[in-house]
Amino acid sequence: MWLGLDIGTSAVKAVVVDLDGKVVADAAARLPISRPRPAWSEQHPDDWWQAATSAVKRLPSDARAVVRAVGLAGQMHGAVLLDDADRALRPAILWNDGRSAIECHELELREPRTREITANAAMPGFTAPKLLWVRKHEPGIFNATAKVLLPKDYVRLRMTGDHASDMSDSSGTLWLDPSARRWSSVMLAACHLDEGQMPRLYEGSEPTGVLRAEVAAEWGMERVPVAAGGGDNSAGAIGSGVVAAGQAFLSVGTSGVLFVATDRLLPAPDRGAHAFCHALPGRWHQMAVMLSAASALDWAVSFAGYRDVGTALAAVHEKTPFARPEVFLPYLSGERTPHNDADARGALVGLDHDSGPGDLIMAVLEGVAYGFADGLAVLEAAGTPVLDITVIGGASQSRLWGRVLAAALQRPLHYRSEAHLGPAYGAARLARLSEGHEAAEVVCSMPPISHVVEPEKALVDDASSKLQRFRALYPALKGKFR
Repeated sequence: MWLGLDIGTSAVKAVVVDLDGKVVADAAARLPISRPRPAWSEQHPDDWWQAATSAVKRLPSDARAVVRAVGLAGQMHGAVLLDDADRALRPAILWNDGRSAIECHELELREPRTREITANAAMPGFTAPKLLWVRKHEPGIFNATAKVLLPKDYVRLRMTGDHASDMSDSSGTLWLDPSARRWSSVMLAACHLDEGQMPRLYEGSEPTGVLRAEVAAEWGMERVPVAAGGGDNSAGAIGSGVVAAGQAFLSVGTSGVLFVATDRLLPAPDRGAHAFCHALPGRWHQMAVMLSAASALDWAVSFAGYRDVGTALAAVHEKTPFARPEVFLPYLSGERTPHNDADARGALVGLDHDSGPGDLIMAVLEGVAYGFADGLAVLEAAGTPVLDITVIGGASQSRLWGRVLAAALQRPLHYRSEAHLGPAYGAARLARLSEGHEAAEVVCSMPPISHVVEPEKALVDDASSKLQRFRALYPALKGKFR
């Protein structure tokens, strides 16, 4: 069996997968998030380690005892700053932190070839501008930084003692040359850093070390190898079998991602699309990212006074999507694709005397779906074919949201077994591949389809009409909330 660990934003998830690809056991441990100032988002690295240990130890002991390798997935872009004794110098600055917008502009001025080298525009979520912010505002911490790691790689350090990362996760730092699949000395120098402060790079399916003896003993496991793994999106793609060019998935998690596998690097930085290495050698992907997806629904559920998401969705189950005038912009944390605007904010317009809590919930479902439609338009304009779309993530369980998404995207959506486990399941597959005995095409096949949601013509027509109102709102409100 193989263990996959996903170091997420809201929780650490652990799954054990057997030789037939079946999930034998899974567990999770919640994570706190700190927002000390507006637009800031932080977590302490030790919280990830405690949650990882807790999640693993909640798995059945007999399953842990026969694990042959471990794979890692994790939230991307987070800046973990360590001193020369591998101690965290400050809380990690997360992917949805917007404090470094000024530093993004400064980075592209300092190194005008940033987009050419990295295939991406500088955005506040990326790691590099965060380090420029720390250098400017916390110089003592910057000067004491011996290593910079990503979230999952800090957990790896605690597991194995190795400073290591994979190509897919490292693509989101703005320090990697994703075409050459190596650190860029030019981009590091632009941030006053050098390669000695970076982890060693591996392909996602390569082993990077073995469990420390004390960790193996506490987790009830042998001292098994740990695979490099991948950023959460690449690992989610591995788990859902999205590895061949044109295959795509849509992830409705805390953030929203439309991910398309490619056989070469296809940059589209000027529209806010990401072009990264995939977690398998010789493969890449394009990605449209929205910063608030399921998190926007969580906000609406709380705001409208529902007990939980399930209760809210049940309350609107009989409503017809796209029938009401309310329009919601889901930019609660700014936005990446297509606007690349850390100052963008959410909005709810079109209210009337009949607007109620359920109409807010439906407007949020529609607004997030429209965000994905914007992302799909960007990827297609960049010349990336989208052959089919698999839905993954916890929110993939909502059939109502599936109807809304299918209509907005005008695409059938494929729902697959184990889809809700996403990156953790992919990490387990990468652990299996790290043994070097099997082909990726065999291990990373698409899981069986549980059901397909087809676009409903009546909903497609209404969604297309309402989409024009959605797209008119952002330019009308741009710059009004600074």
